[in-house]
Amino acid sequence: QVQLVDSGGGVVQAGGSLRLSCAASGSIFGITTMGWYRQAPGKQRELVAVLTRAGSTNYADSVKGRFTISRDNAKNTVYLQMNSLNPEDTAVYYCNFHQWVVGTTGKDYWGQGTQVTVSS
Repeated sequence: QVQLVDSGGGVVQAGGSLRLSCAASGSIFGITTMGWYRQAPGKQRELVAVLTRAGSTNYADSVKGRFTISRDNAKNTVYLQMNSLNPEDTAVYYCNFHQWVVGTTGKDYWGQGTQVTVSS
């Protein structure tokens, strides 16, 4: 089992920045991707950014150039640096780890979510 704890959300004015953190613990071997998703009220959860074990990254078009995903292996922590925030970024942000499990499609773990509110 993997436990994920999200933190770092808050209220910020448009144009501001926040850094989200996702601290992982437990059996974190076999993790293939680490990512951030978000869900705004009335909308489906969407992928924001993903980081593979090999170090490659992928971002939603809406956040490219503004958000950066990174990791600190020594701390088992994944970060999402969010710059130039705008009201459309308001959502609950969730950390996700995908773990390879032999003979299956793998297993997903989720953080509890952290609220990001951007005021205009």
